[in-house]
Amino acid sequence: MRQFIYLFILLLLSSCAQSDKPAKNLSGRTISVVATTGMITDAVKIIGGDRVEVQGLMGPGVDPHLYKASEGDVRRMAGADIIFYNGLHLEGKMTDVFGQMSKRIRTTAVAEGLPDSLYLAPPEFAGAHDPHLWFDVALWMRVAERIRDTFIEMDPDSSHIYESNATIYMQTLRELDDYVKQRCAELPPERRILITAHDAFNYFGRAYGFEVRGLQGISTAAETGTADVKQLSDFILDRQVKAIFVETSVSPRYIEALQAAVRARGFDVKIGGNLYSDALGSADSKAGTYIGMVRHNIDTIIGSLK
Repeated sequence: MRQFIYLFILLLLSSCAQSDKPAKNLSGRTISVVATTGMITDAVKIIGGDRVEVQGLMGPGVDPHLYKASEGDVRRMAGADIIFYNGLHLEGKMTDVFGQMSKRIRTTAVAEGLPDSLYLAPPEFAGAHDPHLWFDVALWMRVAERIRDTFIEMDPDSSHIYESNATIYMQTLRELDDYVKQRCAELPPERRILITAHDAFNYFGRAYGFEVRGLQGISTAAETGTADVKQLSDFILDRQVKAIFVETSVSPRYIEALQAAVRARGFDVKIGGNLYSDALGSADSKAGTYIGMVRHNIDTIIGSLK
């Protein structure tokens, strides 16, 4: 059934590709934007300001690794002037959808195109790059620049708006980066160990001096076995790790199984709280924006490990 639905979507895209392309002159109307993850949606709204109308596809708690485009998603994308997505295979099978869409609609993979030296490439990803750039605020600033430059290129008459909005946003991100570093300084280096459901936080670890371990791999599509739980429980016992963390977009059962395995061996490791990994919180929560999400995560991590 899923294969049939996916084939239907691709056929719908092909029919959309035969329609007329949208007008290139955007100066007289609002730009229609579709973005995938909440982090990208948030940044696009800030930088685009009043010039854009943004529809986000992936709401709170949605795992982009496993997300499948619905017929409604395809129609929304088909009616957009531009689609912003993460890229680096974060959105899984939707990569094929973006490839079809790019034949008639501008698409921008905001996490791609950076110098290779900035990317992490875990061995289990077979040479591909880790897509979770947003956990390093300095790298997210690069993404913001890419969004700004894309808008300026497609709507040069409004370049001053994008420049101004991006400048203010970048200053806020610099302050956020400083805040994360200040909070990390509260923990001695040997206690900076972050254990989560999957390996989403490696950029965070590199940027802020944490040793990061995850039960699953970079993608939540990977399965966790008893050997993974045993290996990580050994590590927790050896390093006397005080807390491990669940993620809002990943089932907590893996971390709960890890906690039970450690407790069965006589060591009490607590669940330190919920971290936002691949999705923002609800719009009415403090974690409903990228900045709020980052602040929530670092406060939760330091508060539990301190």
